[in-house]
Amino acid sequence: MRINKYLADSGVASRRNAEELILQGRVSVNNQLIIELSFKVNPDKDEVQIDGERVRVKKNVYYLLNKPKGVVSTTSDEKNRRTVIELINTREKIYPVGRLDYNTTGVLLLTNDGDFSNLLTHPKNKVPKKYEVKLNRPLEDVDKKKLLTGIYIDRKKGKFGKINFVNPKMKKSVEVECVEGRNRFVKIMFETLGYNVKSLNRSSFANVKVNIPVGNYRELKNEEVKSIIKLYSK
Repeated sequence: MRINKYLADSGVASRRNAEELILQGRVSVNNQLIIELSFKVNPDKDEVQIDGERVRVKKNVYYLLNKPKGVVSTTSDEKNRRTVIELINTREKIYPVGRLDYNTTGVLLLTNDGDFSNLLTHPKNKVPKKYEVKLNRPLEDVDKKKLLTGIYIDRKKGKFGKINFVNPKMKKSVEVECVEGRNRFVKIMFETLGYNVKSLNRSSFANVKVNIPVGNYRELKNEEVKSIIKLYSK
């Protein structure tokens, strides 16, 4: 790998700016000053430094977290509440793909790959999300129809793609599917029709299902990441 590409991939500079750093005599490899723009490095073996500070190529990482209640889906919090970042042991600077409310549980993806995050959060890609919703009272058939055909929230129409009863005899628990990314969308949809959401759990996002205990996380497998990218790249 050429030294300028290595520096660009590490995120410290663009390729053009990396060349300027080299020409300024600020880049060294294995403690040797580098002045050739065509110099090649082995990312697995060579130690690259700028002004004496080691530079590493960023490794893209992808995590699935089964988010618990009482945790914010941000990298930091002004109220000093616990964040989802604190639940994952990694040295990479990751951030959540979208967000879940403070007391909403379930599937949350985290990564340091901006392209991957943009792919899953851009409205045009219509990435599906499934939620398990517990209501304060049974969902009436007339309201179910309204939620499927669409209701207006802040002058913008919203709807669920699917609604299934977890138990047809107890219509307080439903599973809904949608592609919306608006803040608190699921809760507001039900609240608009006079229901209170007692609990909300996201069971699936981008076809990735929660298959680990609450509060636990795992890395996505390479084939999972490739499948997601292939499915939603249009």
